[in-house]
Amino acid sequence: MNILGAFWARFRNNRAAVGGAVVLALVVLLALVGPWLYPVDPFDMVGRPFMPPFARFPLGTDVAGRDILAGIIHGARISLLIGVMASLAATAIGVTFGALAGYYGGWIDDALMRVTEFFLTIPSFVLAVVLVAIFSPTVANITIAIAIVSWPSVARLARGEFIAHRDREYVQGCRAIGMPDWEIILLQIMPNALPPVIVVASLTVATAILTESGLSFLGLGDPNLVSWGYMIGVARTVLRVAPWMAAIPGLMILVTVLAINLVGEGLNDALNPRLKQR
Repeated sequence: MNILGAFWARFRNNRAAVGGAVVLALVVLLALVGPWLYPVDPFDMVGRPFMPPFARFPLGTDVAGRDILAGIIHGARISLLIGVMASLAATAIGVTFGALAGYYGGWIDDALMRVTEFFLTIPSFVLAVVLVAIFSPTVANITIAIAIVSWPSVARLARGEFIAHRDREYVQGCRAIGMPDWEIILLQIMPNALPPVIVVASLTVATAILTESGLSFLGLGDPNLVSWGYMIGVARTVLRVAPWMAAIPGLMILVTVLAINLVGEGLNDALNPRLKQR
């Protein structure tokens, strides 16, 4: 059985992970195909405000008479985009710091870990709020802010993996034949250190979606784009009058984050089968 086949065999044994993957695939499909199947601008005032679901529009309208379903569809694209891009950026920064610190050790390890610990001492959401408030609240700036507060945990994990691998026989053999450090790091240790990092990166997507939703709820989202957090922020003043306005995007965030967490657990079981046996 090849590597992919063995991975899939272990992954599908986790039914919760498979269910999470199906739900996540549906959310991604909604983000990709939804705007073409339901071509309504989420900022257009298409009806009177506070229309309940299934009155005229499938999910009703918000405080300004905008179609909530259109907001859900377009919000899926923004929330997933920010979550994935922030996770990729955080993983790239964290793996770079962790690889250099774990492989070389010494003063390089001390210097890079002190920087990492500095970011860990600051509450991540508070730092994200400060960064977005200083700069303009655009999708790019929000993504960068989330990446900045998310990379330290990836760096510490990557450092631990590199420390565990740097003195093994295959690495010593590479040094003995004169292989340069960058080649040992990228081509030899990195493939062996990536599985737990991939799991953390998948979970970081869920954290990034929650962080973006919190920022948008506080009014620090991109004003030119609709996200699920933005929709909850708009509806927070009418929770008693029209609770569905906040409940629908909140449910989408809950389902998406839960699906990502289930997929992350499945990846952990599939990529680290020995850890599960323990």
